Amino acid sequence: MQRISSFKTAWQLLKSSCGGAAKQVNISQAIARSFSHRPPEGPNSFGLLFDIDGVLVRGRTLIPEAKQCFRNLVDRSGKYKVPVVFVTNAGNCMRQTKAEHLSHLLDVEVSPDQVMLSHSPLRMFTQFHKMRVLVSGQGPVEEVAHNLGFQDVVTIDMLREAYPLLDVVDHSRRPKDSIPPTKGLQPIDAVILFGEPIRWETNLQLIIDVLLTNGNPDNNWNSGQYPHIPVLACNMDLLWMAEAKNPRFGHGMFLVCLESLYKKVTGYDLKYEALIGKPSVVTYNYAELLIRQQAEGLGWTAPVKRLYAIGDNPMADIYGANLYNHYLQASRRTKAQMQAKAGGVETVDDAPKMTSAELGGASGAYGAEEDLPEGCSSILVCTGVYSRDQQELPSDPDHTVTEQHIFHGHRDFRFDPTLTQPSFVVQDVKEAVELVFEQEGWPLE
Repeated sequence: MQRISSFKTAWQLLKSSCGGAAKQVNISQAIARSFSHRPPEGPNSFGLLFDIDGVLVRGRTLIPEAKQCFRNLVDRSGKYKVPVVFVTNAGNCMRQTKAEHLSHLLDVEVSPDQVMLSHSPLRMFTQFHKMRVLVSGQGPVEEVAHNLGFQDVVTIDMLREAYPLLDVVDHSRRPKDSIPPTKGLQPIDAVILFGEPIRWETNLQLIIDVLLTNGNPDNNWNSGQYPHIPVLACNMDLLWMAEAKNPRFGHGMFLVCLESLYKKVTGYDLKYEALIGKPSVVTYNYAELLIRQQAEGLGWTAPVKRLYAIGDNPMADIYGANLYNHYLQASRRTKAQMQAKAGGVETVDDAPKMTSAELGGASGAYGAEEDLPEGCSSILVCTGVYSRDQQELPSDPDHTVTEQHIFHGHRDFRFDPTLTQPSFVVQDVKEAVELVFEQEGWPLE
């Protein structure tokens, strides 16, 4: 798989991908109109990464403390004091739609450039943009795919129409009377999984058909043809929190079904070209680019030193923030080793290496010589998936993991319970922001 060779390359891709004719203005100048606060003493610069479901809302219901906390994040004119990015694993809409919804709920202006959906990093996977891709999910998936840069898009409904005999689980949708002709399509080159679909049986069946026929459902299944065409998946959340008392199935549950079916039929493991969305490192890399972009709009000259990721899901939000923090520390070690080697000193790095899945398909995406943040702290709130009354974090008083916990993360991620241990635990998002301001020595207003 083609890799993004440097931070500068990724930065250029980000700026070009914000695109369209309406984006020919200077992005930093545009953001500066909404961001006006400079950090005290210059170097104390930080950015905030907010999860949405379970932190700011539950389903369509706003968590009351969310609106209160944003009073500390904007000045009296409504302009932001610090860079803010909303990082969600949702992906069934456009960024503009999500920004408008958040603006309405929070009573502050939220720009699309502050919103990061699970599929947003796909803008950087340009090697797939000219391929014919099958997209799965719900909402305006075709529009979303085109907006991300994919030029030749096939939806599940288009596939059903072209091959009317494939989808037969629901008897009411089976062909009546005569057998309709197959229209056929050009072979599919890759599969993009945006999020959980509405009709799981239809999507599971047709995706398996595409994988077992090398992208051409006109052919017979061939389980011996392995590996299959590329699969890129966004949003690995097994569970998420809506208005119900208990968590609901997320796209991660759909992936479990797809993986199990493929393994059952073929005997092989389903392979992913990329796993995107929290907790993969590429998601936080991309979020950091957005934070850096906003810091430039603020007029901050010092690099952003710290990120604070606020979430409700230990396996997605906390695991991802801690994994990214490990990545940042590894990048700093690599930089120090390169400098030592240049000075004739040999060093040994015995830290565990991250898997390709954990990196999200972005191994080597950012050069160690760049000014990445010093660290990323994870803050767990108790208003969503995690509840102090129902769950215990996997640590003893000395912060050493001693218990075996059920792993809700993706199959291709290591089970490292230490990464589910947050830097801080607070009741809600308002307490989280107050904690960050206290940590950074910023005044609360």
